[in-house]
Amino acid sequence: MTGVHSLLPDGHPGLLLPPGQHEDLPRYLAAGGYAPLPDPEPLLDRVAGAGLRGRGGAGFPTAVKLRAVRDAAGPAVVVANGEEGEPGSVKDRWLLRHRPHTVLDGLRLAAAVTGARRTVVYLSDTAAERAVRRALAERPADPRVDVVRTEHTYVAGEETAVVRRVDGGPALPAAKPPRPYESGVGGAPTLVANVETLARIALLHTHPDADGAAVAEGHLVTLAGCGGRAAALAEVPAGTHLKVLADLCGHGRAEAVLLGGMFGGLHGPGWADLPLDHDQLKAAGGALGCGALHFLEPEDCPLAVAADATAYLAAQSARQCGVCVSGTGALAAALRAVAAGDAAADTADRLGRWSAQLPGRGACGLLDAAARVAGSLLAHFPGQIDAHQDAGCAACRRARPGDGHRFAVRVP
Repeated sequence: MTGVHSLLPDGHPGLLLPPGQHEDLPRYLAAGGYAPLPDPEPLLDRVAGAGLRGRGGAGFPTAVKLRAVRDAAGPAVVVANGEEGEPGSVKDRWLLRHRPHTVLDGLRLAAAVTGARRTVVYLSDTAAERAVRRALAERPADPRVDVVRTEHTYVAGEETAVVRRVDGGPALPAAKPPRPYESGVGGAPTLVANVETLARIALLHTHPDADGAAVAEGHLVTLAGCGGRAAALAEVPAGTHLKVLADLCGHGRAEAVLLGGMFGGLHGPGWADLPLDHDQLKAAGGALGCGALHFLEPEDCPLAVAADATAYLAAQSARQCGVCVSGTGALAAALRAVAAGDAAADTADRLGRWSAQLPGRGACGLLDAAARVAGSLLAHFPGQIDAHQDAGCAACRRARPGDGHRFAVRVP
């Protein structure tokens, strides 16, 4: 089943619209949008009480970031980050294309909470930019909103890369500290917030009588198989089992899943019982990331997926950190050799050692994602390297490692 689907209970405020519908200003105002905010403190308390976490990938508590920027010295900046680097994710582009006023309202509210005097929408998608500019023409924003365009790359949405690009530089990660909340755009304390995060802030404000935790715990998830097969964008409650999501998009036969775009790693037996929950996925050795799930059916080879993912990440490296260049390159080369049936006898040992040693050593999460893909392959599919030792497999021979095509999903 393709398209957009909501699994939220009836009457529950959500973000998805029926197919073919778009949000204009009259529709948003009629739904209570752009409601006055006489005092931002109650909204901040509501965000904190609801337990809203960021939707860009790390899942950091939103209220903590809001308070850090608010309490920093000097006038703040808020950036709506709509640049989704994961090729398997479409939720941010969908929101900007179909619900631009909701995102802009969330940006307005975040600016009010932090005391920001400048706001920015950051994106690379042409259709999203048109929708945002059309919405801004319908209702000029206060404070003014700048729209900053970037080139689409895996690392362009990393928060320090966002800051560098908004400041007129390249969209490449920078060394930390300082973090953007300390010194970001133009040296000002800066909140870089994913557009879904901002949209959920808007929902919390627009629907003050709704269950805040339920609003905050709803998730937009991108569901697909190899090459974007049977892709869907769904909005689901936290705790939904992954098997429910596989069935929803026609991948009920799936035997494995790649979680969080590429950041959450591969998961084999037992994956279907995993719940869509940050803490429980972390306990299982995975990560929710941006909420993109790539399902592997019986004919899909997990090693081919891992080889393709690491090759793609190696090609997308910003090439600023020597350990990232060498680490992603080594992981990709080793898995490529396994896929071709040319692996050395100690390949599994080397992959295991690298996947344990490399996380946390790069300036952004790209190296961590590559290491987790390799490590999770070893943990959940321990026989794959031996099975490919002599001649590889047909699925690996069909793969086109490095181009990301396997993971690409069309925006519904």
